[in-house]
Amino acid sequence: MSTGATSGRIELAIGGMTCASCAARVEKRLNKLEGVTATVNYATEKAQVEYPEGVTPEELIAQVEKAGYTAEPPAPPRAETAADGGADDGLAPLRQRLWTAVVLAVPVIAMAMVPAWQFEYWQWLSLTLAAPVVVYAGWPFHKAAWTNLRHGAATMDTLVSVGTLAAFGWSLWALFFGTAGEPGMKHGFEFSMTRSDGSMNIYLEAAAGVIAFILAGRYFEARSKRRAGAALTALLELGAKEVSVVRNGREERVGVDRLAVGDVFVVRPGEKIATDGVVEEGSSAVDASLLTGESVPVEVAPGDAVTGATVNAGGRLLVRATRVGSDTKLAQMARLVEEAQTGKAQVQRLADRISGIFVPIVIAIAIATLGFWIGSGAGLAAAFTAAVAVLIIACPCALGLATPTALMVGTGRGAQLGILIKGPEVLESTRTIDTVVLDKTGTVTTGRMALVGVVTAEDADEAEVLRLAGALENASEHPIAQAIAAGAAERVGELGTVEDFANVEGLGVQGLVDGKGVLVGRPRLLAEWSQHLTPELEKAMTGAQALGHTAVAVGIDGRAQAVITVADQVKPTSAEAISRLRELGLRPVLLTGDNEAVARTVAESVGIDEVIAEVLPADKVDVVKRLQDEGRTVAMVGDGVNDAAALAQADLGLAMGTGTDAAIEASDLTLVSGDLRAAADAIRLSRRTLRTIKGNLFWAFAYNVGALPLAAAGLLNPMIAGGAMAFSSVFVVSNSLRLRGFKPLTRPGAGPAPAQAKPGKPVAKVG
Repeated sequence: MSTGATSGRIELAIGGMTCASCAARVEKRLNKLEGVTATVNYATEKAQVEYPEGVTPEELIAQVEKAGYTAEPPAPPRAETAADGGADDGLAPLRQRLWTAVVLAVPVIAMAMVPAWQFEYWQWLSLTLAAPVVVYAGWPFHKAAWTNLRHGAATMDTLVSVGTLAAFGWSLWALFFGTAGEPGMKHGFEFSMTRSDGSMNIYLEAAAGVIAFILAGRYFEARSKRRAGAALTALLELGAKEVSVVRNGREERVGVDRLAVGDVFVVRPGEKIATDGVVEEGSSAVDASLLTGESVPVEVAPGDAVTGATVNAGGRLLVRATRVGSDTKLAQMARLVEEAQTGKAQVQRLADRISGIFVPIVIAIAIATLGFWIGSGAGLAAAFTAAVAVLIIACPCALGLATPTALMVGTGRGAQLGILIKGPEVLESTRTIDTVVLDKTGTVTTGRMALVGVVTAEDADEAEVLRLAGALENASEHPIAQAIAAGAAERVGELGTVEDFANVEGLGVQGLVDGKGVLVGRPRLLAEWSQHLTPELEKAMTGAQALGHTAVAVGIDGRAQAVITVADQVKPTSAEAISRLRELGLRPVLLTGDNEAVARTVAESVGIDEVIAEVLPADKVDVVKRLQDEGRTVAMVGDGVNDAAALAQADLGLAMGTGTDAAIEASDLTLVSGDLRAAADAIRLSRRTLRTIKGNLFWAFAYNVGALPLAAAGLLNPMIAGGAMAFSSVFVVSNSLRLRGFKPLTRPGAGPAPAQAKPGKPVAKVG
């Protein structure tokens, strides 16, 4: 709809909407403004609006108000809302009207249904009880219908209002001007129509019962929508509320909202980390299970990044804030969830278009029904009964709720499991995916160098070699050196003491460890000290390089004694993840810039047959395009900046949450834990959510298509029609809430955690 570049984007909270037709009206009104693209969601009661230069937010709000609704920028979400009861305020008036309707309508319905309870003036008591229900409890319907009428529109409220007022008005006429008000009047309760002149028939039970049923349906819808959106509140509740900031050398306890980038704050054992930052001082284990699902705490030390809302499980930390407020990972997660719930899939747009034209058609059918039965001689009362039933049963509330409720529950459940679904269109993509392209480093592998092998000379002791080489490498900041140091510490424990450490640029390191001269680096470094590799060590070096591993030579006290090999290791869960992706009907492809030998080794270890290696970062997107040109529907899984373009090009992009922000922004799904097995769970959840949406839509369509002819034929009492209509909405919402029970095949964090270190051991990290 937009004719030019947008200059702004705003989210508006829309008030006064009571059905999907209302949302369609507001959306249509906003989109009439030139250059404006708006999406209005009935379930979340929010509008996402993009507008061009020359259009102001005030104009957008005025446009919504002209349509008879209210609009304002939504208040920022608060984690404590659910706890303090503020979120329930919107339900209080609805609940009050519902209780009024139920308490007064039940005796009216009972007297109408049971002739034995129809005492001499029962009809007048029915009128006394039904009047407050129709006027007070039903006021929101009448008000909305009047507002819509003034703007030349009709919504589902129009159907409810016209139907119930017609039934109530007819009853008043029959009581005051017909014979229905006479003492001793009785009539039975029937499911089908009967022929009479109608002067002795009253429909007070239909008017009161329909309003009670529909109010009950809307109340449960409102409560269910709050439950469905609970994931967002839960995310916000994860964050810390207060923090101890170090200012002028003293600790000061302040609210988290007063933190600024660059502030240094204290995190004591057991406290939540207040915001994203970098450890300045101290070491500890950080429990990220609340945020990522990972069960094993991560060891952190000075220089390591930490995420807000994770829990400090060990020692005291000093952390420098790098992101605050809406820039934190927690806030980004909440934003992704909310945007996903506010968006619309193609199936929802279809439902909105249908509901937009459905109401006028139903009114026309009701008028035609009335005319037909009057013309056929059935009597005015019978004709009127059928017409009112048509008006009431046609309310397509279920149609409007079919997609957004399932979407809200599905995305909310995903967030709880560490799967962030960026938008509803993602669900439709998962259905057609047949190929999944996997970036190697950081996705299938850990992305971190680790010690994988040690080959020693005949008379050398492996533990002693590792102790000495590990101590020397521990003094270096090079990632390969750190991998060797971490691996050595894990295998042999305490390392030696280093003296006279020197870094020989491009070749390696040298120094004294516990009085012994040690060299670690390229064979050329050892050769310069006349320490040549034995044939066995030469063979080990060549073999490691053939596999794409990095091998370094170790010389001790004037003699080459070992070859140590480090490599980027395959994640322990990757093979299982590939197997699950295959079970979903997907064909895995490994994509990497590494050499063919490395790629083949990794692919064979996890069960991937198709490998595309030695691809430049800029060419990854071309690989995805080529696969798409071959007729494949491609999902891409990656974690780096160089994957962002390919993730955006793919039909479905999945980013590892342990990766870069650029990759996460370009993707459709984010796997917070970084466990590749979550990719299969994400696709399963997306497909199940889509199936739920389609099931809801089928029920809503089938219900209206099947019930309208019955109502037009006079086979449904208006009260039964109202109950059925309310039930259809509750059914759709309840069906959507079943998604809350979705279970991943493997609990995140249940398997080995390759990126974690054992408590007390240094973590191998790439600098």
